[in-house]
Amino acid sequence: MKVREMAVPDAYHITPHQLLDERGSFYESFRHDRLAEEIGRPVPVTQVNYSVSRRRTLRGLHGTLLPPGQAKVVCVVRGAVLDIVVDLRVGSPTWGVHEANWMSAESGEALFVAEGLVHGFLALTDDTCVSYLCSTEFMPGTQVDIDPFDPELALPWGLTETPLMSEKDSSALPVAQARDTGLLADYEDCLTHYAALREAAR
Repeated sequence: MKVREMAVPDAYHITPHQLLDERGSFYESFRHDRLAEEIGRPVPVTQVNYSVSRRRTLRGLHGTLLPPGQAKVVCVVRGAVLDIVVDLRVGSPTWGVHEANWMSAESGEALFVAEGLVHGFLALTDDTCVSYLCSTEFMPGTQVDIDPFDPELALPWGLTETPLMSEKDSSALPVAQARDTGLLADYEDCLTHYAALREAAR
């Protein structure tokens, strides 16, 4: 397993070591101890979600209020996506910074997305399936939805067709409104939260 911190601090790109032979491949998609050692904090998993999407489906940008916060390990188990993570922690020195990654089931790559960051993806194939290992259970009313086409973010979706989106995502708030209404996590609060998780794991 190779882990690198992304252009968005506290988000990590994970590349597994694949064992290949004439039958196919085998690899560890998630290993709690190795990931915790690499990123300096534990990643508890309390809920596992899957989404299945048609080609040109855009899901996101999604985050969670802090508290409770929700970190995710995201990987593609079928198909391929363009995945984007954005730092929208208020007061962060990398506010608005994003990183885009092309991810496929064949690569086995995964992303760790810390609490306070927002995330979305564009399905590049039909029947794309994405897995999410979540650090907290779903709590109604704690989701934060951000307009993925907000000009303030200028994200590189590279669309040539109108995307398929939920009504919720299509009407998501622009960044400025989410910030002004207090929906976005504070950077210092996020750092305190990460430190508390490290301390609790000792």
